[in-house]
Amino acid sequence: MKVIVIGAGAAGMMAAITSAKNNNEVILLEKTSSVGNKLKITGKGRCNLTFDGGIDEFMENIVKNNKFIYSAFMNYTNKDVVEYFESLGVKTKVERGGRIFPQSDKAEDVVNALKAELSKYNVKIYYRTQLVDFIVENDTLVGIITNKGTYYADKFIICTGGMSYKVTGSTGECYEILRKYRHNIIDLKPGLVPLKSNNELCRKLQGLTLKNVGFKILDNEKIIYNSMGEMLFAHFGLTGPIVLSGSSLLNRVEKVEEKFTKNRICGIIDLKPALNLETLDKRVRRDFDKYSNKEFKNSLNDLLPQKLIPVIIELTGINPDKKVHQITKEERNKLVYLLKNLVVDINGFMPIDIAIITCGGVDVKQVNPKTMESKVLHNLFLAGEVLDVDAYTGGFNLQIAFSTAVAAGKN
Repeated sequence: MKVIVIGAGAAGMMAAITSAKNNNEVILLEKTSSVGNKLKITGKGRCNLTFDGGIDEFMENIVKNNKFIYSAFMNYTNKDVVEYFESLGVKTKVERGGRIFPQSDKAEDVVNALKAELSKYNVKIYYRTQLVDFIVENDTLVGIITNKGTYYADKFIICTGGMSYKVTGSTGECYEILRKYRHNIIDLKPGLVPLKSNNELCRKLQGLTLKNVGFKILDNEKIIYNSMGEMLFAHFGLTGPIVLSGSSLLNRVEKVEEKFTKNRICGIIDLKPALNLETLDKRVRRDFDKYSNKEFKNSLNDLLPQKLIPVIIELTGINPDKKVHQITKEERNKLVYLLKNLVVDINGFMPIDIAIITCGGVDVKQVNPKTMESKVLHNLFLAGEVLDVDAYTGGFNLQIAFSTAVAAGKN
């Protein structure tokens, strides 16, 4: 059987390898001049391959359409991913939060391992070949038109990705082709993307990383996201793992852009999530006793990063030169509350081009969850980010790509 896979990212390479292992003649078409472009930069160039956990954790971290992905995951789990790459000589390690990376910390090693597999199973790769249109007969896909000519095959697997990181080749043209042939495309939005803020404190704190902090996103007073982990201040606003994950829920808030303009969306940072207000107050009092004869500005070194201290002091309204033993209970309470409730207005998303993933895509109601075959066009299969399935950070999105690719490639 002749199979054409379109898009040589994580899903495309895995689908092509899987199909070729099943004794098919496979051609892999890639619009750029190399394979695995986005894979090379994922995880800051380290490649967070998958996660260390079970099915429950996986399902909890899928933001949308987790039921759809269940069958594909059970057929090709995170353990299968680790075993596969280990068999290819890519040794792995588990880091904080159960994130699994190559021991080498090099995404390039993952890409090279997959390239070697493509060669081993005689997958033909045609570079700089871009899909232009389908050739359809009686609701069946029989061929494709590209910028390099027309190709016919028995089956076709679309792995063209979303619209994030356009420099890697994910520019979204395939969505329009699929829409043309009666596929419903769910609104495309940036997912796992930094958040904009007009707060001056973000500019003052740019470059500061906070670890083990709490982060909530509020729509008016309704909490829509609440997590703990690492975040980073930037000149434009906020980023880092817990902020990126929060963005994938925030982008689904109804009329969110309108709410941004009316300052109805905010983030709340808990600098000391392990301590409740009472326990934190005791901690602050201990520090105040220790530095009772010093100025307030010199009393927080044990509690906060140096860069954060002047910003917190300014927000408390307490004179930085005031002696610690002169600080009133009300002033101390204000400090303690602020440490648990540092408010940052959120005014928008950074552009989709720098988002890690695209939210939205092909409506999964039109796709068979076990085989990844389109219910609209016979002989058409879809895998990876082109589908309307996405997850938080932590290796879950690459797992989705691998699981759906194996399902498509096998079938």
